[in-house]
Amino acid sequence: MFYYVLKYVLLGPLLRLLFRPRIEGLQHVPDSGPAIVAGNHLSFSDHFLMPAILKRRITFLAKAEYFTGPGLKGRLTAFFFRSAGQIPVDRSGKEAGQAAIREGLGVLGKGELLGIYPEGTRSHDGRLYKGKVGVAAMALKGGVPVVPCAMIGTFEAQPPGQKLPRLHRITIRFGEPLDFSRFAGMENEKAVLRAVTDEIMYSILELSGQEYVDRYAAVVKAQEQEAAKKSRRTPLS
Repeated sequence: MFYYVLKYVLLGPLLRLLFRPRIEGLQHVPDSGPAIVAGNHLSFSDHFLMPAILKRRITFLAKAEYFTGPGLKGRLTAFFFRSAGQIPVDRSGKEAGQAAIREGLGVLGKGELLGIYPEGTRSHDGRLYKGKVGVAAMALKGGVPVVPCAMIGTFEAQPPGQKLPRLHRITIRFGEPLDFSRFAGMENEKAVLRAVTDEIMYSILELSGQEYVDRYAAVVKAQEQEAAKKSRRTPLS
């Protein structure tokens, strides 16, 4: 119930007023039945902008850290994310990944829309990074189409580290659903999962026009942070 209060009364109208979103290809999102909406992830605002403009309810897999913060602030944040249709996902390893797939399949099994960011984390520099194969596993196991989506302008509106977004017009662009029924029964084949994921990422790339990096965002981010630490520790000559 609170999901629809956020969508139509509290958050949705405010987001539309601030960002004046331009929506393209909304007809590609099925009016009924299970489907995955797979998008790029550039900003904290992405979590709320897409649900605000979709006609149907969408449930996102979100990092567990949003639900485990300490104190009153942590509890309020967890309540807000759950109310906004988010499911906590542990990203700490292989078993956690399998749990995320089970959660996603549970949403699809109810005939609902599932939202996922295949990169696994927000882009820290605005580029599109290599997708993780969980999205392919869910698409093949659930036998559902994947609708690619590109968020354009949200990085400029709220880059990493900026708590309050700037006023900046954004575009949300949906592509034609991708059908992977030709791979039915092959959801345990690593090469197939990689191929399906890469096809999804390429479709997102075509919609977003971003620069693509064939590496995982989390790895690149960690390496850059480590390099920055070493640079600060190195005395100037």
